[in-house]
Amino acid sequence: MSASSELRPRPLLPGGVPRSSRGLLAAVAALLAVVALSDLFAVFAGVRIHLLIDGDHGFATAPQQELDNAYSLYETAGNLQSMTYVPCAVLFVVWFYRMRRDTGLLAPDRFRNGPGWAVAAWVIPLAQFWMPYRVAVDMWGASTPLPDDDEPYRTSIWPVNLWWGLFVFSTLFGRYAESGYEDAETLGQVRDAVVQYIAADILDIAAAAAAVYFAVRLTTMQRLKASEGPYRTAVSG
Repeated sequence: MSASSELRPRPLLPGGVPRSSRGLLAAVAALLAVVALSDLFAVFAGVRIHLLIDGDHGFATAPQQELDNAYSLYETAGNLQSMTYVPCAVLFVVWFYRMRRDTGLLAPDRFRNGPGWAVAAWVIPLAQFWMPYRVAVDMWGASTPLPDDDEPYRTSIWPVNLWWGLFVFSTLFGRYAESGYEDAETLGQVRDAVVQYIAADILDIAAAAAAVYFAVRLTTMQRLKASEGPYRTAVSG
C-alpha cells in the first residue's frame, strides 16, 4: 500500500453491505445453459430440414415422409425452446433486480433510476431494447472499485456491451426469421427461412454464453467491492 493511500481515510460503503446469492446466480447460469442446449437442438433439427431440401433445376424437392418427420422434430425443438426460455427469462429478471437492489448499496449516486426499473425496463415496449442495458451499465460502474492515488476513473464495460449486443441482435433476427418461416409457401422459401433460424439460434447460444459471463463477472465484482471497500487495492512497489 502506498503512503498516500495510508494517509487517506477509507470511507465505509454507504447503505450497508449487499449479500448476493450465489445459489441464484448458479440457477441462472444453469438455465442459460439449458436454453443454449435447446438452441443447439434446434440448430440440429434445422440442419436436418435444410439437408432434405435439395435444389433441382430451380425446384426444391424432398421425400414427403422424411420431410414430415423433420418438420415434427423441428416443431418439437421450437416447443422445447419456449419451455426453457420462459423460466430462464423470469429467473434472470429476478437476479437482475436483486443485483440492482444490492448494488445500489455500494454506490447509490451511480444510478440514474430506481431499483424498480430493473424489472419494469424489461416489459415496456421499445424501452426494453435500451433501458435494461442502462441499468446494467450503472450496476457495472457501481461495482467497479474506485482508483487509488488520484488515478483517472476508467471502467471497461465490454462484457455488458457484448452480452447486450448479442441479446438484442439475436432477438430481432429471431423475430425476422420467424416471420419468414411462417410466410414460407414453397420448399425453397422454407429452406431459406430455416437458414435464418439457424443463424438466429447460433446467435442466441452466443448471447446465453455472454450473459453467463456478464452475470458471473458482475457478481464477483460486487462481492469484492463489498468485502474490500470502495477503493482498488494498491500494491506497494
